[in-house]
Amino acid sequence: MKVGIFGGSFDPIHEGHVNLAKYVLDHTDLDEVWLMVSPLNPLKPQGYVATNEQRLEMARLAVQDIPGIQVSDFEFHLPIPSYTYKTLTELKKSYPDHDFRLIIGGDNWADFGKWKNPDEILNEFGIIVYPRPGEQLNSQLENKSQFSIINSQFLTAAPQMPVSSTQIRQILASRRSSLTLDSQFLTLNPKVFSYITSHRLYHSPK
Repeated sequence: MKVGIFGGSFDPIHEGHVNLAKYVLDHTDLDEVWLMVSPLNPLKPQGYVATNEQRLEMARLAVQDIPGIQVSDFEFHLPIPSYTYKTLTELKKSYPDHDFRLIIGGDNWADFGKWKNPDEILNEFGIIVYPRPGEQLNSQLENKSQFSIINSQFLTAAPQMPVSSTQIRQILASRRSSLTLDSQFLTLNPKVFSYITSHRLYHSPK
């Protein structure tokens, strides 16, 4: 089985994440895409971020009816911080019959040389690159990295996320109640929006 690993904090997960995962699944030879929810770094201030369990549950709610897209808490069980290469290596040990590929944005590809074990990630697993908002994923960007594009796939037409999780948190924190908003405005799955509302996530305590 060929599996794409799409990692992130998903704080919260929004429809941009989901639409991108579906696009990758439909336009590559992957059998599944796993949303890898990253654990919170205990050394960083959390602010209004949701807990590991809340972010995991929101991700599950967002994709529970979508075939081929799964949510994983695999990194929750690894030492923090878990570097991407370590995560992929441990995944391969746990699922020896699976072939894993990493899904990253064009901004990460441009800075790929700063990652830990970038050559090993490319050679042992491979990557799929999608455009970040406001950028065109073209040949210039593809060649911006010092690394060979072998074992790399560039999805130039992948949908760009219209809003970020940070923006969603900021909008919710600026309102006393999310009841005046709707999930479409925030590009959230209605079930995720309901979960945020019922748990009063990201709201300012004022």
